[in-house]
Amino acid sequence: MIILINVGLCLESSGAIAGNHTVETAQTAQTNSADTTRTAEEAYQAGKTLYQQGTAESLQQAIVFFEKALSLYQKLGDRTSEAFALAHLGKIYSDLGNPRKALDYLHPALLLRQQIGDKTGETITLNNIGNVYSNVGELQKALEHFQKALLIKQKIGDQPGEAITLNNIGNVYLELGNLQKSLDYFQQSLTLRRQIGDKLGEARTLNNLGTVYIDLGEQPQALNYLEQALLSYQKIGDKKLEESHILNNIGAVYLNLEKQQKALDYFQQSLTIRRQSQDKLGEARSLNNIGAVYSDLGDKKQALDYFQQALPLFQSLENKLGLAATLNNIGKVHLALGEQQQALQHFQKSLPIYQQVGNRAGEGQTIYHLASVHRHQGDLNAALDQIKIVIKIVEELRTQIHSQELRTSYFATVQDYYQFYIDLLMQLHKQKPSQGYDAQALQASEQARARSLLELLNESKADIHQGIDPQLVAQERNLQQQIDSLEKRRIQLSNNSTDAQIKALETENEALLEQYRQVQTKIRAKSPQYAALTQPQPLSLKQIQSSVLDEDTVLLEYSLGEKRSHLWVVSNQKITSYELPKRADIEAAVQNFRQAITTPYLKNSPSINTLSQLILAPAAQQIKNKRLVIVSDGALQYVPFAALNTSNLQESGKYEPLLLHHEIITLPSASTLAILRSEHKNRQPALKTLVVLADPIFSSDDERLRRNVEVSRPQSSKSNLDTVALNRAAIDSNISFERLRFTRQEAEGILSLVPTNQSKQAVDFTASRSTAFSQELRQYRIVHFATHGILNSKHPQLSGIVLSLFDEQGRPQNGFLRLHDVFNLNLQAELVVLSACQTGLGKAVRGEGLVGLTRGFMYAGSPRVVVSLWSVDDQATSELMKIFYENMLKKGLTPAAALRAAQTEIWRTQTYAAPYYWAAFTLQGEWK
Repeated sequence: MIILINVGLCLESSGAIAGNHTVETAQTAQTNSADTTRTAEEAYQAGKTLYQQGTAESLQQAIVFFEKALSLYQKLGDRTSEAFALAHLGKIYSDLGNPRKALDYLHPALLLRQQIGDKTGETITLNNIGNVYSNVGELQKALEHFQKALLIKQKIGDQPGEAITLNNIGNVYLELGNLQKSLDYFQQSLTLRRQIGDKLGEARTLNNLGTVYIDLGEQPQALNYLEQALLSYQKIGDKKLEESHILNNIGAVYLNLEKQQKALDYFQQSLTIRRQSQDKLGEARSLNNIGAVYSDLGDKKQALDYFQQALPLFQSLENKLGLAATLNNIGKVHLALGEQQQALQHFQKSLPIYQQVGNRAGEGQTIYHLASVHRHQGDLNAALDQIKIVIKIVEELRTQIHSQELRTSYFATVQDYYQFYIDLLMQLHKQKPSQGYDAQALQASEQARARSLLELLNESKADIHQGIDPQLVAQERNLQQQIDSLEKRRIQLSNNSTDAQIKALETENEALLEQYRQVQTKIRAKSPQYAALTQPQPLSLKQIQSSVLDEDTVLLEYSLGEKRSHLWVVSNQKITSYELPKRADIEAAVQNFRQAITTPYLKNSPSINTLSQLILAPAAQQIKNKRLVIVSDGALQYVPFAALNTSNLQESGKYEPLLLHHEIITLPSASTLAILRSEHKNRQPALKTLVVLADPIFSSDDERLRRNVEVSRPQSSKSNLDTVALNRAAIDSNISFERLRFTRQEAEGILSLVPTNQSKQAVDFTASRSTAFSQELRQYRIVHFATHGILNSKHPQLSGIVLSLFDEQGRPQNGFLRLHDVFNLNLQAELVVLSACQTGLGKAVRGEGLVGLTRGFMYAGSPRVVVSLWSVDDQATSELMKIFYENMLKKGLTPAAALRAAQTEIWRTQTYAAPYYWAAFTLQGEWK
């Protein structure tokens, strides 16, 4: 467990304590002895000077002078000055790591300031008391004091103080594990600090935002904030101690990214500064984190040495969270060394501390470790009871996060808990096969996947913008436009652009995406419609059998694990489970398989047989002559199951693709289909049959433009993409923005199957974004896109479809239909077909699957989507699509059956027999 540093708490308020003192003492000195006043003032100023030196020795000396000043002020009856001396003494004891002594001085200081009506001093002292309580883990008391300070700051219009307090409240919520509230308060603080030009405060809050994103699993975003903060500190200068906090947190990012040596370098830099500054709490945190690196590297002895150095420091400072984290880390080392009893003792010491503090995330992690110990000791029932508690905590924390994207990121960080739960249930199933543990494991598997998609589909028919402040909705729309504009500028940068230009645009892009995410989060938080939604629950075995499957359909659900993987084969009557090889073995087989099937001349390969043997052969007898619904996991999401081999694998060279015997559908989860069916159950079908958007104009050199008009050239950064832009996009997306000539043939072939009054052809200039957004699209049951796709795996929301980039007059126009645009479509379609390249891919997120265009079109209203898993040959796709549509529109086959028949026919041809030509296309969603 890494210990992060949230800066900008007591240090921010300490300057204010000293700053006002001389003015206030001058006002009260009139009635007191001049000599006593002068002596008190001299003692006070000497204390201030020593305090500012910041060493442990100077702080001890400062105490002597402040105690002298305090005594004199009390004799003089100078209550204002007495409050300043008390506050400084409290602050010094806090800095020296003596929280109880600090509170002995801070509480009287607070009382005095309340009595004399010093509102500014009162809020400063409330902040410092809150900070002491935060450091010792009494988080509710800390929150109470910070919130009192905030109310006063807002009432008296003290914006700098308000920003400090918002920051401090954000820190408390972070330590409580409430990441959404923490993020909200830090964002409020950052906005205020930027408004008032507080550069130092801005750097502190940027650091704190970085720590939230680390906990959310968003390491690149965290690094972005931390690097901004570090640069700010370096510009300000003379902030080495605060730089050490950033260095520590950057180290945490690299440790999470499994770049241990880089993490170690940052932690060591941080430790050096902290020791020089005699920052004992920071030193303890750095020692703990260095121990975590050595633990990850397998050097358990060295790890234990660092943890044991950190432990007494946290104990002496009464820092509960640091103490709990270090006890946990020591327990993990003992567990790894097989010393289970010692591990158990440390986890049992850690757990009540987390519970006392109220840190639910730490509590969940510790109970997970306890479950691991009990499992190693063979007490599977105790382990099961404990992991169920962990899952309950995770579910509670997950739903506190309003942003679906951040909820997904957080969920990815806790997938190990679900994998443990699944594997433990399957272990119990092996011991007691009749007790239904396999059914519980299947439900846990459903609980562990595609949850954000379930919730998105659940909200798709609720107008969450209803009842929302129009200004907030306008802000969302404006940000969408800015994101589009910025993406064009980014792509328009030539290959000769400097790193600084690219970095600047990337920083701007990150900031806009973050603002957009914040606005969406606010809309969800304030939406009455969203609040009224019931959280959709993953299905149980019985529900899957009754509401998803039928007599002809079998579910194959996979879960890949570190030590072993699992396959559940579920019919509407029974469940059978199989143990498969570990994740690493399956991933290696998938990599070889993908290499083979994406090679145009390979009609068969040993790697196809190898993967088929690993993941399909165990269930061969269970799936005969059945429709297959595949819920895959991890690397298996990149596998077109239709291309697996079903023949006798001992029969050399024979290849019978799975599609010969089975209709195949893929789903993110079985529960997803239940939601899709519920949403579309009573929907009236669209009146017309088919609309095709194909053969758009991508380039200013396109002959269709040269024939008709002189092409207008872009005049500003807001113009649409030109040739340079297209080339850049091609590089970024690993595709070529050449004209797809066969998509026109594809469109004409498909449309010839439908009466003209039932269809619409949108080609050339009309294959445009405006056509995609027109209400006319709602009239069609099938929407077909035959064009290029862009896959942005770093930012899935920037993935999309490229439509015509020029209008009939040759003027550039926005031709990008991005994922956020797709979500805003309102379709009545029964089927969306994306015959563009790689449209079935997306960002792979643990626990969520491939986040990309498919879920966008499902949200927009289509219960089934046909997509491709790699860039497919243009001509082969044209032929396959024509057969696919003939099977649907002329022979009356369902989309799933029609796709299977088309792929089979293409496979039987000599020209396109290799899986490369036909296997990429998969149907996701409803098969009926």
